[in-house]
Amino acid sequence: MTDCAGFTVDVVIPVYNSPELTQRCIASVITHLGAAIGNLYVQDDASDAVTHEMLDTLPYSQLQVHHAPQNQGYGKSVNEAVSRSKAALVLVLNSDTEIADNFLPLLCAALTADPELAVISPVHDHFFRYKPGRYRRYSEGYIATCRFQGYGFLIRRDLFLSLGGFDSAFGRGYFEDTDLGRRLILQGWRLGVHPDAHIRHHGGASFGRGKSYRQLTQHNRSLYLSRYPEAQRNVLLVSSQLVLEDLPVSLVQAIDTVMQRGGGVHWLTPNASVQLSCLQMRNSRLRFSMIFRLLLRGWIRKDKRITTVWVVPGISISLSSILFVLAHLRRLEWQVWKPE
Repeated sequence: MTDCAGFTVDVVIPVYNSPELTQRCIASVITHLGAAIGNLYVQDDASDAVTHEMLDTLPYSQLQVHHAPQNQGYGKSVNEAVSRSKAALVLVLNSDTEIADNFLPLLCAALTADPELAVISPVHDHFFRYKPGRYRRYSEGYIATCRFQGYGFLIRRDLFLSLGGFDSAFGRGYFEDTDLGRRLILQGWRLGVHPDAHIRHHGGASFGRGKSYRQLTQHNRSLYLSRYPEAQRNVLLVSSQLVLEDLPVSLVQAIDTVMQRGGGVHWLTPNASVQLSCLQMRNSRLRFSMIFRLLLRGWIRKDKRITTVWVVPGISISLSSILFVLAHLRRLEWQVWKPE
């Protein structure tokens, strides 16, 4: 194994069908990470005969395949495979991901530099819609997030096991990763993504995007929100052109609290160019069209609706008045944050 900031690393891949994507995923791991890892644990979650046979014929010496007798779902599969590892860190990958280079040194360096960072992920194909240059970089270049996504992540193995891993209450999949992230944050840990580490994620390989997917996500979203009701809090923050450091300290702390509890903050400023602290914080140009668009958001998904309007003095009286009326009509929480 090559050095990864002094850490030993194993890889875990839970598999359910999709033999072609799975084979490509495993081959990419061996090709690009083989010299940097110990074992590659594949947990076959009672896949079909084609996938079963494909896994048993792969020639890689680092590969250890376990065939589960019945389908357990993503969470239990990962938990079982991670429990077999003895490495300090475990890289968990969806079977529909694909690696193009060795990003482990970047991820390991971030975990070394920040002892309070629990888990860090490479970014997937669609991440760059976030415009990563807008976000503050932390130790060794990572960006903070308060919403953990399990398509691919490097985690401290002992910590994962001490928390019991993914909660089996989420069944076959969806939102068990978000739940784990929430539990980590509640214990004072940080989550991160590294915009310089890339991974391809096809998405939906096991369940697709049809009726089964919709039923699973709806059920597990409801379970998640019943545990963390404040994750439904979405704040519309309106200010003149300020940077984070110009905002009242109590407001910055309130913003962090909203995001750490699973909610989001959309900050409107005259010029959309401010630096943001976390991926759950967005910024757009202050326009009436954007205000109406945000206030009308979430007719289908209640957890996406704006629930709170925060105003920082400095915007015009007319704009403040209009916001107040709209907030009142929508029965939203209203607060003006005065300078400290």
